Amino acid sequence: MHIVLQLIPKKYLIGGTLILLGLSGLLIMSTIVAITGEFEKDSQQSEVTEIEGGGIGVGTANVSPEVMRYQPLLEKYAQKHGLDTSYVPIMMALMMQESGGRGNDPMQSSESFCGSVGCISSPELSVDKGVLHFKSVLEKAHYDLKLCLQSYNFGGGFINYVMKNGGKYTPELAISFSQLQYQKVKHTGNYHCVRPEMVPYSACYGDALYVNAVLKYYTGTITADGKPAAPASGGSGGKSGVKVIDAGKTLIGKTRYVFGGGRSQSDINAGRFDCSSFVRWAFEQVGMNVGPMSGVTTDTLKTQGQAINPKDMKPGDVVFFDTYKIDGHVGIYVGNNQFLGCQGKTGVAIASMAKGTYFGERFNGRVKRF
Repeated sequence: MHIVLQLIPKKYLIGGTLILLGLSGLLIMSTIVAITGEFEKDSQQSEVTEIEGGGIGVGTANVSPEVMRYQPLLEKYAQKHGLDTSYVPIMMALMMQESGGRGNDPMQSSESFCGSVGCISSPELSVDKGVLHFKSVLEKAHYDLKLCLQSYNFGGGFINYVMKNGGKYTPELAISFSQLQYQKVKHTGNYHCVRPEMVPYSACYGDALYVNAVLKYYTGTITADGKPAAPASGGSGGKSGVKVIDAGKTLIGKTRYVFGGGRSQSDINAGRFDCSSFVRWAFEQVGMNVGPMSGVTTDTLKTQGQAINPKDMKPGDVVFFDTYKIDGHVGIYVGNNQFLGCQGKTGVAIASMAKGTYFGERFNGRVKRF
């Protein structure tokens, strides 16, 4: 062996040694990373698996599987364009009416994007531009949701027409606008009544009954002005907050955390909850409706109630934590840097949110009073 080493040039020996040292270092680092990763996963109390529905909104969309698959994209582009995610179910209902989730332009947003039909051939681009257009129309309609929906079908000219005739959407205004516009274009032969009941009115421009057509796919609590509905008044702090906590405590030791659990009566009867469904259930016990059983998420809860400075928290306030995502976990503050929630390993339990603890390091300062 000594003779062999003498025959090998020193530069090769040195190079080989450096390579071996480098590989050894990589092996050691990989081991450390693997161990650290396992420790981090264990320390997070299984929160990485707590993937809430995310943005299903104050209401729920009653749509086909083809439309449901676009929910993540709608949430993504709602966040990108600064649109409250409580409007995602409405946009899903709109997509159901427009295309049923089929084709390369499921939101039928080609005309608003480039002025002609068929210029969009990517479903993701359709969602991107459709959400942007929906937000733009919603703002121009001053959050009159029905006006927004009808204008998505008619075009922006309908908003101007409504503003000159009372300022609020009515079915009568939709019909009269359709009549006026049809008189201008019927000579082209390109416009025909999409609804037979509109033929006697000569209201054959667009779909004058578009609002009802969309809303038949939606169940929810969006107010008359088109904004997400606030929960029942009274506030969750103070005496009513204590009642919420007392109601929630009755489930300690009787539940287990299940992703998506708590959204049916059979789940509730069996004690299967996740964090947001538990919060909804606790408030329901004291007569406060903070969202539908089937559609509540951390994202719907954070749109409701009154924002509270963390320094002014009271028992019964709702607190949010950044776990696997922003506002990924939610619970009910009980005082003394503790909250009541449904956590991954414990089910419903009281957990610490003091500095230095898992949840204390992830408390993001968002506090809502219902």
